[in-house]
Amino acid sequence: MNKAILLERLQNERDHFEMLLNRVGFARQLAMRGVAAGLTIKDLVAQVLLREQFIADRLSEILHGETYAPSASFTALERFQQQYGYPDYESSLIEKNGHDLSIVEAYRQIELDEIVSQELAVYSNILEAIAKLTPHEFLDHDLYHRIAEHTYRPYRQTIMHINRWLKKNASETKR
Repeated sequence: MNKAILLERLQNERDHFEMLLNRVGFARQLAMRGVAAGLTIKDLVAQVLLREQFIADRLSEILHGETYAPSASFTALERFQQQYGYPDYESSLIEKNGHDLSIVEAYRQIELDEIVSQELAVYSNILEAIAKLTPHEFLDHDLYHRIAEHTYRPYRQTIMHINRWLKKNASETKR
């Protein structure tokens, strides 16, 4: 894979993600619970934001010559979350596809528009960092995989949860 393919795939997945959010937003379903494990679409968007913030920060570190190492102890994991405000998603000590309810709870009092605004800014930061990184940095830091892991894979997972929830609600409405 190269940067052009990564950017094309990222934008394609992003378009699907945004179209679905626009569709459910238009139907005013963003705050309804039960989409995934009792979460709302707003909660899921907050989780996407945090995943993107994680990779945006790692990309910035690479651009500044800083070194990141996944947390190897629970103490380090806790310190990481206190420092950054999100989990160390690449630590082997956390569940990879779970929902961190403590993080979701922190975003419950924040308006959806603010979450979306933050998420768009972080997404823009990711695109800017990708443009600045060299092919060697991509290979040295396994960025093709890591960027996918923290951007369009969460988009896909969120889309899957929302579509499953919409389908379930549609079938319940027909009854």
